[in-house]
Amino acid sequence: MPEFITSFFEAILYQPIFNIFVVLYNVVPDVGIVVFVLTIAIKLLLYPLTKKSIKSQQAMKDIQPKLQKIKEEYDDQQKVAQKTMELYSKKDVSPFGSCLPILIQIPIFIALYWVLRDGVGTSQFNLLYSFVSAPAEINPISLGYVNLANSGNWILAGLAAASQYWQTQSMQSGGGLGVAKTDEDSSDDDSDGDSNKSMQQEMMSSMGNMMKFMPIITFFIGLQLPAGVALYWFLSTFTTAAQHKLLRSNSDGEDGGDQKDDDKSDESKQSESSTEDEEVIEGEVVD
Repeated sequence: MPEFITSFFEAILYQPIFNIFVVLYNVVPDVGIVVFVLTIAIKLLLYPLTKKSIKSQQAMKDIQPKLQKIKEEYDDQQKVAQKTMELYSKKDVSPFGSCLPILIQIPIFIALYWVLRDGVGTSQFNLLYSFVSAPAEINPISLGYVNLANSGNWILAGLAAASQYWQTQSMQSGGGLGVAKTDEDSSDDDSDGDSNKSMQQEMMSSMGNMMKFMPIITFFIGLQLPAGVALYWFLSTFTTAAQHKLLRSNSDGEDGGDQKDDDKSDESKQSESSTEDEEVIEGEVVD
């Protein structure tokens, strides 16, 4: 990695996180509690992006039938792209909206990994800001017996894998990894449409199968990382899954309310139409 990139990364992410880490440790001299507080702080900071990401996933799921209809109606790929972008604009949907929080968290995760790798147990504090007091050292022992500087913690790796599994299940049940179904039965006779659907189903199925292996991958990676990083991974993934479930529940409630309003509106229109028909019939009888 070029030196200027390393220096930039250190100044923008590593040094601030390290200083926050030391400040928290000065207040509560337990590395595990510091990691917990730091995780919650990062999640609160990223909550607006997380919320937008989850809403973007749901919006993409909702417009899948319309996207499929566009692909079936137009053979010209340029026309398909144009209509797709118009639909995105109309529905205020960004196809890459769900990726932004992940992209932002990756450098934060790397910076925290470096902090826990190099900072836990260290007595070198040359990167501290002038207004931050330096402790004698950072004790890696949490709760009296868990060494968060060492790797190979089976319990924390297992918790990280379990939280990853919950997050995967939450995304699948919420439609984030599902295959959208359409009610357009008339398109079933179109061979190209069937071919496109089959390809999409295969792609989504492959993605779903890959996600099923993520907890196993998480477990083995967690064993190789310092226990403090595995603890952060567990807490971060757990809170993300909880946020996803909460926001999905709220979104379903709002969608349900909107659907009821639409149903009432349709019933009202049908009632008005029925009344008009009855008036016309009565007028004809009188004549």
